[in-house]
Amino acid sequence: MLTINQNHWLEGVKHVPSPFHDARPDGDDISLLVVHNISLPPGQFGGPYIEQLFTGTLKPDEHPYFELISGFRVSAHCLIRRNGDIIQFVPFDCRAWHAGVSTFAGRDKCNDYSIGIELEGTDTLPYTQAQYDTLAALTRVLLENYPRTDASRITGHEFIAPGRKTDPGLAFDWLAYKSSILLK
Repeated sequence: MLTINQNHWLEGVKHVPSPFHDARPDGDDISLLVVHNISLPPGQFGGPYIEQLFTGTLKPDEHPYFELISGFRVSAHCLIRRNGDIIQFVPFDCRAWHAGVSTFAGRDKCNDYSIGIELEGTDTLPYTQAQYDTLAALTRVLLENYPRTDASRITGHEFIAPGRKTDPGLAFDWLAYKSSILLK
C-alpha cells in the first residue's frame, strides 16, 4: 500500500531528486493531476535516460535525439515504469516542471497547482496492466492526501496543452483508469 510521508515523498519507492522544481506560488493549492507519457529514446523503454533527463545529466552524444533535449529543464513528480515501479523525482508539495504552457478549466500555469505523473510509454502503444494498477493506487493516495484534487480534476497533458502536446495519447484507456480509481 502506498503512503506519503510528512515531507511529501512516497514511502517504499525509488527517490531520484530532480533539481528542476521550485516552490508553488500557493503551497496549499494542489488541485490537479496531469497524466503524461515519456520514452527515451522515443519508443524505447527501460534504461537510465528518463532519470537522466529529469536530473539534468542526459548526455547529448548517447543518441541523436538527446542532442535536441539534453539541455531541457524538466521534471515530473513521478514516473511509472512499464513494470509498475514508481520513481519519484519531486516532493508533491513542490512545483515540478512538467506541463509547460498550459490551461485547465480557464486557469493557466498548471505546474503551479498540479501533480505530474509520467507513464513510460508512447501515444500509440498500449500501456501495461501493471502501469494502470500502479497509477490507480497512486491516484487514490494522492486524492486522499490532497483533497482539493478530485476525480474531475484529473486530465492528460494533451488536454491542457492542445495542439502542443499529445500525451498520454489514444493508447491510454481513460475509462478503465477512471473506473479503477473508484474501486477498492
